[in-house]
Amino acid sequence: MRLVTRFVVSTMFVFALSIHAGAAEPVPAVEVKPVSPQTAPPAVENKSPSPQPVAPLNVVTNKVAEPQTLRLGHIDLAKVNAESNVGKAGQARLEERKKKLQAQIEAKRKQIEKLKTSIEAKIASLTPPQREAKAKEFQKKVEEFQKFGQGAENELQTLQQETIGALYEKVEQACAVYAKANNLALVVIKRELLYLASGVDTMDVTDGVVKLLNEKEPKK
Repeated sequence: MRLVTRFVVSTMFVFALSIHAGAAEPVPAVEVKPVSPQTAPPAVENKSPSPQPVAPLNVVTNKVAEPQTLRLGHIDLAKVNAESNVGKAGQARLEERKKKLQAQIEAKRKQIEKLKTSIEAKIASLTPPQREAKAKEFQKKVEEFQKFGQGAENELQTLQQETIGALYEKVEQACAVYAKANNLALVVIKRELLYLASGVDTMDVTDGVVKLLNEKEPKK
């Protein structure tokens, strides 16, 4: 800590003494009569003025506080998702739903392939109107297949967003608990940490947060 102290003391004393002496003039002789003790003038007490109390010196001290070190934590969300029980559970739900949708897509694809083979085998014996009808039937199946595939993709994206949102909320709560316990000013995502000043103390809180999450939600 740097301490700057300045003392300014100025003291000036001025003493002036003026002595005026007149010239002695001759005086006529005067008869001196003895003075009795009763008529003697009272003695004059010589009193000098008592010194006044001096005010205490006013010392002004300017203290410049040292800047406190900022403590910052950073977290790897990908690692939390891979190692925490809540992250693993979310991944398992996503994977299970993904497999079911993929199985349904594959079944529909096989149906379309089978229909295509059947139409191609009969195309030579069909009349033009029949060929047109089969072509429309096949096109409809293809459009239904494409629509189902797009719906499955949207469903997986929505489920993934919900899973990540639930994980992020729990990670945020665990980070708050960990930061308060370890005197951290803030916790940020590791990939968003692009620059650090020299006065910032950083630490990776990933393992600590994973531990808190697993204690709150043990593996089932």
